[in-house]
Amino acid sequence: MMFTEKKLDLLPTVTVAIPTYNESADIEKVVTGFLSTTYVNLIEVLVCDGESIDDTRNIVKKLSEFDARVKLLQNPLKIQSFALNIMLKEAKGDIFLRADAHSDYAPDYIEKCVEALLESQALNVGGAQRFVAKTPFQLGVALASKSILGSGGAKYRDPEYDGYADTVYIGCFWKQALLDVGGFDTTQITNQDAELNQKLLSKSEKAIYISSKIRVWYYPRKTWKSLWIQYFKYGRGRYLTTIKHSNKSQLRGKLPFIVISGAILMVLIDLFFSQWGLPIIELIPVGVALFFIESLRVNWKYRNNFKEEIWRGSEEEIPSFLSRWFFCGITLLTMPLAHFSGYGYQLFRHKVLRVNGW
Repeated sequence: MMFTEKKLDLLPTVTVAIPTYNESADIEKVVTGFLSTTYVNLIEVLVCDGESIDDTRNIVKKLSEFDARVKLLQNPLKIQSFALNIMLKEAKGDIFLRADAHSDYAPDYIEKCVEALLESQALNVGGAQRFVAKTPFQLGVALASKSILGSGGAKYRDPEYDGYADTVYIGCFWKQALLDVGGFDTTQITNQDAELNQKLLSKSEKAIYISSKIRVWYYPRKTWKSLWIQYFKYGRGRYLTTIKHSNKSQLRGKLPFIVISGAILMVLIDLFFSQWGLPIIELIPVGVALFFIESLRVNWKYRNNFKEEIWRGSEEEIPSFLSRWFFCGITLLTMPLAHFSGYGYQLFRHKVLRVNGW
């Protein structure tokens, strides 16, 4: 599809929506990148800020002085789903393109999103979540995303995939479709994307489409602690989505809890029924070792092209193979354990404490 061959008034208008909190390091690059698009009907770039304590708001205000399409909105509750709904209410475009402040976007990102929406007849489209890194730990996380243990087999983690799916990274929506399902669920502190996509899928089995032509690169967490917190929250959010959409819950989101719960049950059986002679506890080191064996496999597979595909740091700071292997293995262990912990914590709050929300 060649947009240059279409009349301007036939192209859908686009609102780019960016929720932020302390994004002064990246927000100018992201906003100016979208402003430089060749797509002629980008009518506004909304930035909804959760009361940042850095220079994010000042940067956005200065950008708005040079280009009236940039507009700064306030999110006093500091919750991303609230920010998205604030921007959805203000948006004037036919298309609501959600963007993330710590991602890189291809120059034709808007064009390819609009093209996919028009051609697929979907309600929400996006590209694969391509992981990139500037630090050794980030590189370990990015490499872990190449493993089935790190991606869970999600279609939106496959850069070559084209087709319909159950969810997608970030998302580019028909605004009316979002309004029809009530926007983003503000009880979802995390996992609001997957929950929203479940609502869209209830309207159409082909509501979500992934295009390999849509290119976006995501920078993961920089520290082990922040990664643990992220996946703990993912686990909590996944449980809330599961009880809200129980008839459409994906096994992928429950798998860490099911598998680790089963392992814990086997350990307890071994402890209390030692006379059975089951070597469960002795197998724990073997299970841990398997994650590092998988890390070794992934690192060996990408040893020659990780610099071109993933590394965005300086040439002098490229991590050693040993460092990449270690951080990838730690990540592969951390993701399911943190997800399991968050899922279990939310289940406890719901079933025992009788707390229905976050």
